[in-house]
Amino acid sequence: MTEENNKLEITRHSLSHIMAAAISKLWPNVKFAIGPSIDNGFYYDIDFGKVKISENDLLKIEEEMKKIIKANLLFEKSELSIVKALAKEKKNKEIYKQELIKDLKKQGEKIVSYYKLGEFEDLCRGPHIKFSNQIQLGSFKLEKLAGAYWRGDEKNKMLTRIYGLAFNNKAGLDNYLKMMEEAEKRDHRKLSKELDLFHIDEVVGLGLPLWHPKGAMLWKIIEDFWYEAHLKNGYQLVRSPHIGNRVLWEASGHWGFYNESMYPPLEVGQTLKESQGKEKVKNSEQFLLKPMNCPFHVQIFKNKSRSYRDLPLRWAECGTVYRYEKTGELFGLTRVRGFTQDDAHIICKADQVESELKKVVDFILFIYKSFGFEIKDVNVYLSVKSLESKKYAGTDDGWNFTEKILEKIALEKNLKISKDVGGAVFYGPKLDFKVKDAINREWQCSTLQFDFNLPERFDMAFINNKGEKERPYMLHRALFGSFERFIGVLIEHYVGAFPVWLSPVQVKIVSVGQAHIEYCQKLANDFKQNNIRVEVDESDETVGNKIRKAIGEKIPYMLVIGDREMTSSKLNIRDRGEKITREIEKEKFMEEVKEKVKEKK
Repeated sequence: MTEENNKLEITRHSLSHIMAAAISKLWPNVKFAIGPSIDNGFYYDIDFGKVKISENDLLKIEEEMKKIIKANLLFEKSELSIVKALAKEKKNKEIYKQELIKDLKKQGEKIVSYYKLGEFEDLCRGPHIKFSNQIQLGSFKLEKLAGAYWRGDEKNKMLTRIYGLAFNNKAGLDNYLKMMEEAEKRDHRKLSKELDLFHIDEVVGLGLPLWHPKGAMLWKIIEDFWYEAHLKNGYQLVRSPHIGNRVLWEASGHWGFYNESMYPPLEVGQTLKESQGKEKVKNSEQFLLKPMNCPFHVQIFKNKSRSYRDLPLRWAECGTVYRYEKTGELFGLTRVRGFTQDDAHIICKADQVESELKKVVDFILFIYKSFGFEIKDVNVYLSVKSLESKKYAGTDDGWNFTEKILEKIALEKNLKISKDVGGAVFYGPKLDFKVKDAINREWQCSTLQFDFNLPERFDMAFINNKGEKERPYMLHRALFGSFERFIGVLIEHYVGAFPVWLSPVQVKIVSVGQAHIEYCQKLANDFKQNNIRVEVDESDETVGNKIRKAIGEKIPYMLVIGDREMTSSKLNIRDRGEKITREIEKEKFMEEVKEKVKEKK
């Protein structure tokens, strides 16, 4: 962390303390839980008891915070023994602080620290700024209220969480607010309604998107591109079912180690009718919705004996997986319960690992460039194991080899790389690729992950050139991450105004009246025969309304057909974002569209 970032984090933490002090003046009987700094500011979880506060109260709290800042109060640190601190919080009836102190006691802590600001004192490790007036007025703003279970547990009481934004100065806050305003315009949930792409239906189930015709077409365009690119890059396609026997998930380790993200078993040894009638299962068979595609690909590998001559194997699948998500955490396309991973597994020998990794990195960068992301803005995070922990699958030699080769390739490819020591999951090191969208937000998409766990658990082996069994290296790889999330990112990146090659509808033909519909349909058929995606608006509305609707749909090209256009040898094209039309021969226009599709513009 840079010195500037550290200073800002301390400022944000101090503002959380100042906010708590302000609230204690306005509502003296509240109970405080925790109040940390976060990426864009801070929050505090508070038990207001029977008091109901609303968004309207945030301004009142802000005003009280400004008084505390102007008063130039000292952040005064003191320390107490665990025993005295617990007695103090019992006396104050601060039940949440008591619980925190008891946890610290279990961890072997003997002393706890407090910070006093005027009359307000709070259990806190710190650090804080020295004086309250070190906060620049105008550099913070209370943003919103939310509900939060104490310690994130649904069994505990729901507290009120107050979020605040905080930056080094007013300019920093203003820039962030502008970005948030722009982000609101780009919200893929809002745009998807306007563009008629998808919706999420409570009757069907939360977290399970329903794709409308235009959304399904967008998906198909992306999927067709994905398949074509994979076949050109030497991948073979595989397919696997949506469910798998419990035995498979026990063997893979998911049953024991990934169960918090999986749904309970399905009993397939009887019918729904038998279950409803509470009949006893005669021959129980338990299947689970798959959270990953990997074990299925392993079983394909193990279906027959493999030779070193067969390697590398590059198997790819667009496979829909299902993972448990709490209802409150679901969010449009970026947090769902069922999603389609653009998954691939590369099974290879040790001497093939480096070349395979290079190919994958090149593939990832090709994908980003194809979809309009700047390669210079790609950030890569290398997750490696902690030297202290013994939780990892595989051998030290395997980990050292793969960690070093991941870092080597990232540096050779001139990627901006950050190392996260201890960030690796137990089964292998990985590279995470994050792209920046049009307003500089970072999105996690591609992942390149080694796996030492599944090859061991399933005893994967190939016959090497000495005629001996040898364990292969296994690489997990996703380019988009998931189709749903990637499409959500694309919608926001382009504000729904997709480039020609991605647009579900490339040309909109607007008929002036009933007399022009037949000509519009004939023209549309000409476009369709040339693989141009077209839609005719033949509704009984005014031309003005039709034009406004087409503009709102952000279609790249619009043609209005009336009497004059029916007799002309040229088309009158209105390009997206332009008010002035242009004339062009039909054949020339069709070639223009095809060229843009070919060049991915």
